[in-house]
Amino acid sequence: MSGRLMPCSPQEIGSLFLFEKLSPEQKGRLCGAGRVELFEPGPVYTEGDPATCFFVMVEGTVVLSRRVGGDDVEVSRTSQPGVYAGAMQAYLGDRVLQVYNNSMRVTVPTRFFVLPADTFADIMQEWFPMAVHLLEGLFFGVKSTQAAIGQRERLLALGSLSAGLTHELNNPAAAAVRATSTLRERVAKMRRKLAVIAEGPFSREVLAQLMEIQERTAERVAKAPALSPLEASDREDALTDWFEDHGMDHGWQLAPTFVQAGLDIDWLEQVAAAVDEEILPGAVGWLNYTVETELLMNEIEDSTTRISHLVDAAKQYSQLDRAPYRVVDVHELLDSTLLMLSGKIGQRIHVVKDYDRTLPAVPAYPAELNQVWTNLIDNAVAAMRSTDGDGTLTVRTALDHERVLIEFRDTGPGVAPEIRDRIFDPFFTTKPVGQGTGLGLDISWRIVVNKHHGSLKVESVPGDTRFQVLLPLTAEASEEAV
Repeated sequence: MSGRLMPCSPQEIGSLFLFEKLSPEQKGRLCGAGRVELFEPGPVYTEGDPATCFFVMVEGTVVLSRRVGGDDVEVSRTSQPGVYAGAMQAYLGDRVLQVYNNSMRVTVPTRFFVLPADTFADIMQEWFPMAVHLLEGLFFGVKSTQAAIGQRERLLALGSLSAGLTHELNNPAAAAVRATSTLRERVAKMRRKLAVIAEGPFSREVLAQLMEIQERTAERVAKAPALSPLEASDREDALTDWFEDHGMDHGWQLAPTFVQAGLDIDWLEQVAAAVDEEILPGAVGWLNYTVETELLMNEIEDSTTRISHLVDAAKQYSQLDRAPYRVVDVHELLDSTLLMLSGKIGQRIHVVKDYDRTLPAVPAYPAELNQVWTNLIDNAVAAMRSTDGDGTLTVRTALDHERVLIEFRDTGPGVAPEIRDRIFDPFFTTKPVGQGTGLGLDISWRIVVNKHHGSLKVESVPGDTRFQVLLPLTAEASEEAV
């Protein structure tokens, strides 16, 4: 949008704080190279368009906004003469993408001193060569430092996750190894017991009945109900009494295993009815090995299934076998991240999942969203541990108009009001020296806002801190590096 050309007065533009230290000759050159334009209420330039001009407000009111999802979010409104916007990085040339990084509009008739971007770059290089070098060094230095420390932040997170994953894998793997070793012993004893039974005075019919009971026993183990500690104790006492009544003094050793397998007195009565009284102890002992082997195989199955789920979660978290940009279910990403971080979260922090499973899938970079979840969960856990170490982490999803809300709520001490506006700044951290880089929330902000066109905000009071991520249901992938 172009404004109406107005006379340019070197004295007037020289009164603006940006130009007040310039010489009369420099002010005259500015008026000769630039122009004064009057803009009626409405847009002046739009975010993302080529940055062709540098604007300095002479009088009026300007509003700057950023595009977040499908909305324009106001970031600044001022009537201060001398405020500037537009092609502020023109002096960097084609080393950076020269586009407007915000949108500007005016609410009343407003006059601007307008300088073409290439002219602004030439004047900066000519009048302030040392300042330009310093600004270039600052710009690219900060960008390089952010990239380097951002990479370190990712590596630290990866190291922490690797340690947690190793710990989580070690438990089921060790359980499977122990169960396998015990299973081998039980199978050997079962073979020996079967040989003793085969050599005894058992008819073919009795052996057939025992084999049938063995099969039904294995089926009951697979369907064993979950019992409360009190229920299990009562059943163990009843089975112990039954064993003693039938001449088996070691019944108290068998009772816990039989109860765990879901076997009761009615089942034992069926066994007793199938065999003679003198061979009942041997038959029960043989069936006990059957119960133990089934329970051990269940334990091995549970352990290996746990390992498989952890591997699947690691793949889901890392997205190694997925396209970098695709439509995703945020709940899958959240679950994989929570599982990967379960070792770090620990037992003292209670995790609550408040998911709206009706939410549609969203287009996203899933591996980078997992990094956002990691940073936010890590901060929440650190906050709760900074007090008494206990707390509740609530992960909630919901539909918020045309966006998906993912909220991380913790019961920590909260974010102090005086630093709330700074927590997303690069290198800002409240952690002790050596424990934080100050880039976790900065990286999260850039992933959510710049790359996914969403928003990231925080609401906090002591005992209730909520980081809220809002992602659009439809969005164009951004190629901006984070």
